[in-house]
Amino acid sequence: MIPKVVEVKPSEGYRLWLRFDDGASGTIDLSAELWGPMFEPLKDKTLFARATIHPELETVTWPNGADLAPEFLYAQATKKLNAMAEKALRDHAAGSTTPL
Repeated sequence: MIPKVVEVKPSEGYRLWLRFDDGASGTIDLSAELWGPMFEPLKDKTLFARATIHPELETVTWPNGADLAPEFLYAQATKKLNAMAEKALRDHAAGSTTPL
């Protein structure tokens, strides 16, 4: 199933906080992705801050026509959460008393 972005909040440093239709959420840093003819204009912080959700594509778009695949956004937003969960499981398996 393709994830759907239901909320976006731009923040400092080319970051977006995202919430998805399954309840997952996270912050992603797009500073390394802002290159090429569609994305380089987003280095203008005023334009970057105008990120919105396209009603039909259900992903993040900008007024200049730039958009990002929801699968990419979901993977980036949940990557940190998955890494934290994996670490907690490893710690727990190793005998840590930290609750999961």
